[in-house]
Amino acid sequence: MTAPADLPEVAVPAARRRRGRPSVLVVVCLGWLALVALWAALGPVLSPYDPEAGNVLDRYLPSGPEHWLGTDQAGRDLFTRLAVGARSSITAALVVAGLTALLGGSLALLAVWWGGVVDNLVSRLLDFLFAFPNLLLAVLAIAVFGAGVETAVVALAIGYTPYTARVIRSVALRERNLAYVKSAELQGISGFTITRRHLLPNVKQQVFTGATINFGYAMIDLAALSFLGFAVQPPDADWGLMVSAGQSSLLAGHPTESLYAGTCIVLTVAAVGFLGEKLGGRRAAGRI
Repeated sequence: MTAPADLPEVAVPAARRRRGRPSVLVVVCLGWLALVALWAALGPVLSPYDPEAGNVLDRYLPSGPEHWLGTDQAGRDLFTRLAVGARSSITAALVVAGLTALLGGSLALLAVWWGGVVDNLVSRLLDFLFAFPNLLLAVLAIAVFGAGVETAVVALAIGYTPYTARVIRSVALRERNLAYVKSAELQGISGFTITRRHLLPNVKQQVFTGATINFGYAMIDLAALSFLGFAVQPPDADWGLMVSAGQSSLLAGHPTESLYAGTCIVLTVAAVGFLGEKLGGRRAAGRI
């Protein structure tokens, strides 16, 4: 008679252990991101080649012991240029995601806490920014302030802010109207303290998930701007710029530069997006 009662005590921990194990795809994504990070950090240091200096006698060399991924149309080592390009591509996308989270979160919490006129002003500002496509806003900024990755990063961060702010505002507004917040106000606790201790922790999942999504969009948009010649400028190495530089080689039957750079962009964006979705869902499940 005691056997049925003992079954849940054995089965439930086993099921929890299975749920706690990372899936194969999560491990693959983490492995790829770790590999890219090491590649960006150590690749240019360990490589004996200058990423910007080439040799016309070494044009289009195949993969081999000297040049692991071959060379491009200018005789530059592709392994070294991809490593340096990883630095610029990932760093710029991370800065865009961080600035967007900071701007969007600050505007959303400011609007929710003060409400009234402040909320209306913030909402109208976000509506105004919604009217500009992100790439168009970046192109306009570059036309005014000049081409460069810094201008592109700031413009994209401003362009992504409305999407992040709207999501965070909806969650923070629900928390703002709960009884414990009203009680804290009646006790004389400052709005800054309540926001820092209660509202901000309750929207951190939305901030984290939005940051991973914005990272992917930023990497793609920055690559597109570099492809068009508006962000990173040659001879600097950047994945988007390498896709553009490899066009002539692609038509000549040497697709490696564009292929390698494009594959790195796709795999990195997919890995970050998948991990962000998994970690965001796991955090939400942990609170239920």
